[in-house]
Amino acid sequence: MGSIEATQKPHAVCIPYPAQGHINPMLNLAKLLHHRGFHVTFVNTEYNHSRLLRSRGPSSLDGLPSFQFRTIPDGLPPSDADATQDVPALCQSTRKFCLPYFRDLLQRLNEESVTSGSPPVSCVVSDGVMSFTLDAAEAVGVPEVLFWTTSACGVMGYAQYRSLIDKGLTPLKDASYLTNGYLDTMIDWIPGMRNIRLRDLPSFIRTTDPDDQMVEFCVGEVERAKRASAIVLNTFDRLEHDVLDALKAMFPPIYTLGPLHLLTDQLADTDTRSIGSNLWKEELGCLEWLDSKPPGSVVYVNFGSITVMTPAQLVEFAWGLANSGQTFLWVIRPDLVAGDTAILPPEFSATTRERSLLASWCPQVRVLSHPSVGGFLTHSGWNSTIESIAAGVPVVCWPFFAEQQTNCRYSVEEWGIGMEIDGDVKRGEVERQVRELMEGERGKEMKRKAMEWKELAREATCPAGSSFLNLDEVINKVLLLPRRD
Repeated sequence: MGSIEATQKPHAVCIPYPAQGHINPMLNLAKLLHHRGFHVTFVNTEYNHSRLLRSRGPSSLDGLPSFQFRTIPDGLPPSDADATQDVPALCQSTRKFCLPYFRDLLQRLNEESVTSGSPPVSCVVSDGVMSFTLDAAEAVGVPEVLFWTTSACGVMGYAQYRSLIDKGLTPLKDASYLTNGYLDTMIDWIPGMRNIRLRDLPSFIRTTDPDDQMVEFCVGEVERAKRASAIVLNTFDRLEHDVLDALKAMFPPIYTLGPLHLLTDQLADTDTRSIGSNLWKEELGCLEWLDSKPPGSVVYVNFGSITVMTPAQLVEFAWGLANSGQTFLWVIRPDLVAGDTAILPPEFSATTRERSLLASWCPQVRVLSHPSVGGFLTHSGWNSTIESIAAGVPVVCWPFFAEQQTNCRYSVEEWGIGMEIDGDVKRGEVERQVRELMEGERGKEMKRKAMEWKELAREATCPAGSSFLNLDEVINKVLLLPRRD
């Protein structure tokens, strides 16, 4: 193990991008490293740290001597709202302001190791869109792994932004290009991807602004990723092999470790099991409610932690679900409706009371693997997609932004597990698709495909599987590299 003394544990500092969908998989990876003998420091922003304490209880992040939590500021103005922060603002502020705070934290951890006996920092595992951390890892002479919490096809989509600009495909000439069929332009030159339209690529390119901050941010993060010691992804080889092969030719070594939650499920040690990462309070009553329903009879509806919709869209979804005649569990976050509280028509509640449960947040992995859940109406975020694949649950997709469009396209066209609802949501289409998902011939075929993928996900994470072995490899070949003092 090079200069890491045999008696001393390696020390991984794990820092997710400060949003729910990034914190969950990073915490799973941190638990796996802890299980393999690492001392772990998990770094949240101050804002999210206080949200976690509110949601999970004041002592929930006391951690263990060898699994500790630290915080850094996110650079945004103070706010006490219990809501996901604005993503573009967060991307700009983390990139601009967080490096000195993170560098100081690494130095402080190294100083503490002299006085407290905790090991010095030996590696950094950072979110793929927090690449400012590379400078800090280089400053203290340790390897850094970037964890892109997106799908491989999503990463490839972002990796094309520079070419899309160079070829004049973005920015759009004007707003009419959003509706005039231009987004259906086929993009047939992306390595490892086929049948991709402009609309299937991560959505930030749908801009008319030549200086769009999110496009510029994504181009920069992809470029900087090439400096990492390795890149890890929460996917598995069989699911995305073509695009993974193409990415491996473009980036540092790439290791697939997914579905990560299937690996953490195998951990016997209960001490880290209790450490949770939900920023909203989970309503466990939904599991008891599911217990009372027949197998495969419930549609689970959840649009993730960031999606916001208009009051009109909420009403269309509500009546589509009501008119489908299906039983459903619908997670409606407190901040789901843009600038408003989510108010459902009273007639909707009266019509569906006998066959529906509304919750503000729930333990999604447990819900998806519950035998009574037969289908998932989702925003196609990557965690939701890989969790539904691991549970063998087919999907109806309503992608909102970022690479959700890409995940949706793959769910429908490549994996055969999904159908897509048009962005301009109408109750009739929601009703038709939800009914097809639960009762139709296409729904049965999607279920069959989902069960095949579930089996392959299980194979990838069993002790001889590709993701299981890749975890060993990234630890031994990258994270245990000796420090460069």
